[in-house]
Amino acid sequence: MTTLVLLHAFPVDSRMWNPMRAALSEVADVITPDQRGLGQATLTGDEPPDLDAVADDVLAMLDARGIKSAVVGGCSMGGYVSMALLRRAPHRVSGLLLVDTRQDADDADHAASRRAMAERAEREGIDWLPDTVLPGLLATGTPDVNPELAARLRVVIAEQPPSGVAWAQRAMAARRDSTDVLRAYAGPALVIVGERDVICPPEQAREMVALLPAGELVELPGCGHLSPVEAPDDVAAAITDWLARTQP
Repeated sequence: MTTLVLLHAFPVDSRMWNPMRAALSEVADVITPDQRGLGQATLTGDEPPDLDAVADDVLAMLDARGIKSAVVGGCSMGGYVSMALLRRAPHRVSGLLLVDTRQDADDADHAASRRAMAERAEREGIDWLPDTVLPGLLATGTPDVNPELAARLRVVIAEQPPSGVAWAQRAMAARRDSTDVLRAYAGPALVIVGERDVICPPEQAREMVALLPAGELVELPGCGHLSPVEAPDDVAAAITDWLARTQP
């Protein structure tokens, strides 16, 4: 059975994949680790914040399980980590799944904003974080926004360790552009984006598909930046169809 590694967005943890787990487990061995410093994953040592270190964590996890290759994918920050892993070990990636993410590096303003958020998390904790980030994570300005979903996300965000929030923000601020990485990847690739994603909008997704030699695009109506959370059944169906067509 195909191994499918799903990497979560910021600032949540692997619980974001729970609504999709049962459906995807029918077609793949699904692995959803918490990423360094978030959820149940701890920060180790004094390594400088770098998403390459998170990619190495995933590779070490695959090694420990004796898995030579896997379909690797992620949402938002998880997509950045997937591209970092692809850069480091392309032979380990049998398929690439990019959800509500982007291939370019932060510009100076975005990087500075991330570093400022990291400093605030260390200084004040993260009581302020859910109110700050939630408006950008879900589709807004539409009557179908689910207040119960927003409430559940608020709880998950509030449970993240401030140190992990700070580390992740600095790591994302320092990430490299992955344009050439995508252009060089000839394997099957699926890009999923929410129609109302304001952080990584559909035009960004179309850029990634144009770079990928075997890229496919699925755009989900009415969804924002966390389409796997807002429309888990639709995302699971898209992934299941793609895996059936592209994996042995």
